[in-house]
Amino acid sequence: MQASECGHSMVERDWWQDDDVSDVAEAFEAEHSEGVPVAEFSDEPPPLPPSPPPEEGLSKDALGLVIGASATVIVLLSVAVVLLWVWAEVEDVSIGGPASALLTWEDEYRDLTGLDSVQGDGTGVVLCIVDSGIDMGHPDLEDLELAGWLDAVDGADEPYDNEGHGTAMAGIVVANDGLNGIASGVNLLVAKAIDEGGTGDDEQIALAVDWCVDNQADIVSLSLGGDQGFGSGFLSSDALEESVEDAIDEGVFVVAAAGNDGEDDDGDVESPGSVEDVICVGGVTRSGGIWTGSSEGDNNGRIWPNPILPRDDPDKKPELVAPAHEVPILMASGIGNGAWWGWSSGTSAATAWVSGALALVLEAHPEMQREGDSGGASAVAQMKGIIMQNSQMQDGQSEHDDHYGYGLLRVDLLMQALGNESSVIQDVEAVGPRGFDATQSEGVQARRTTASVPPVSSTKPRE
Repeated sequence: MQASECGHSMVERDWWQDDDVSDVAEAFEAEHSEGVPVAEFSDEPPPLPPSPPPEEGLSKDALGLVIGASATVIVLLSVAVVLLWVWAEVEDVSIGGPASALLTWEDEYRDLTGLDSVQGDGTGVVLCIVDSGIDMGHPDLEDLELAGWLDAVDGADEPYDNEGHGTAMAGIVVANDGLNGIASGVNLLVAKAIDEGGTGDDEQIALAVDWCVDNQADIVSLSLGGDQGFGSGFLSSDALEESVEDAIDEGVFVVAAAGNDGEDDDGDVESPGSVEDVICVGGVTRSGGIWTGSSEGDNNGRIWPNPILPRDDPDKKPELVAPAHEVPILMASGIGNGAWWGWSSGTSAATAWVSGALALVLEAHPEMQREGDSGGASAVAQMKGIIMQNSQMQDGQSEHDDHYGYGLLRVDLLMQALGNESSVIQDVEAVGPRGFDATQSEGVQARRTTASVPPVSSTKPRE
């Protein structure tokens, strides 16, 4: 009876399957022996779990798409950077360049000094820079071939620069890519006489100047300065001043910095700029006004603390002024900066600027080079007279000024005065006062030493 009822029940519920006989038997046995009720069975399948709201599903899909797209973009950019780096290495090119501000400043100074009004690149002129060396690995110097190298400090055979100042000065003259050197075609000699601390003794620098002369330099650029030798001007006891005077006697044009003590002036320009026939250079800003750090000359003479004879035209100090404030320069590698290009303020930069401009004049007038038909000490004296008569004076200036010299460098006017109109590509006005803004800028570099290159400003990172 129980079995039949159970069987009827099982047929009615329709959950009997051959494979489930043992399970059913065990279930009923458990119900009768242990009191465990038999589970209810149904023809309907168990309910499915609830579906997420449509909005949640859509948001998860959108998030997945965003993550996938972002990952793809990152991968593609990474691959592009790697490929660009590989291309740059294979083709030996430099990625990036000077900041736009540096290029603008460079153009302003070129316009201010008349460089864009003349032709030439200094080809055929031998220019020697005595400084802290040169970084030949700079991208703006990749095509440069030195005409000669001397290390008067450590005696190294290969060029280097462990201070940075020399590379900065060389770049003003011969940079050729990111920045535009004033005379990139010169035959460049580089003599290292300044150590990694930015200083050098007179004997080392004098040796470097002698080496420049022995290697046929037409111009020696000395962006450095120090105390004058006793009796400077008529009986010098200074080794460097003696070497400079010997160079001038050979017909070499020596250009030197006035110094950077304008805000705490010691009374005169620095040596060897103080030597009579040296072309001593002070500094201006982009407006043409005097740079506050530029040293003044003492042209009246003095007895104490160091006797100086009164100076006469055209040898009053400084002879002229040139770009000295935030001048675009090259930055050497390995000296703690993170860029290839930067700026420097000081009469060091002004000196290099004049040296490069002078190379353009000598290219146009090879007869004035030391081996030219009119070369020699007389050519140096002639050039100084031309500078006196053809530099751009300040508004209201009519004669030499102890701070501003005979005026601002105008290479176009120097060319015109020498009668080589073919080298002047624009008409220029006659020399006369120009209403320069008298605004002075801040920032002084002081230091026979070089002025250190200031911190990098307005640059792009080195790549």
